[in-house]
Amino acid sequence: MAEYLIVDGYNVINSWPRLVDSSKVSLEAARDKLIEIMSNYQGFVGTKVIIVFDALYVKGSMEKHVFMNGLEIVYTKEGESADHYIEKFVHRLNSENNIIRVATSDWTEQQVVLAGGGIRVSAPELLKLVEETDRRIEGEIKTHEKKASSSIIDNLDGDVYEKLEKMRRDINNA
Repeated sequence: MAEYLIVDGYNVINSWPRLVDSSKVSLEAARDKLIEIMSNYQGFVGTKVIIVFDALYVKGSMEKHVFMNGLEIVYTKEGESADHYIEKFVHRLNSENNIIRVATSDWTEQQVVLAGGGIRVSAPELLKLVEETDRRIEGEIKTHEKKASSSIIDNLDGDVYEKLEKMRRDINNA
């Protein structure tokens, strides 16, 4: 049994303020930022993240799977919405008894996901999860940096420190 988080890419981009602003300048930059954010999230929590972008209105586009930063990014084919792709994917994964979460704020899509045995996560809920994960990552980095920069003495048990200190004094007094 595996755990998946399927992200409706454009739905999330259009729901997160920092990505909305970025998408007004460059949709590609907003996609890249979402990929970077979700890559960090996946790396920390261990859930397999798949981001789906639709190419519904892109003439001649074929379904494409790209693997980047440990993520799977899916671009749907012409005429296929991200919602439709996600629905099929949830149905297939659910038949294998996996845990499937779908991040979208599309109410209809959420209902289809629930009916298909998935768990819905709204775009604002996903943002909160990502922000909490970012805080946990920051905390672990600070803890690691503190341990790396501290001296051996800082990491000694109190009793051991006292014994070593006594030995040092005895040597200096001899």
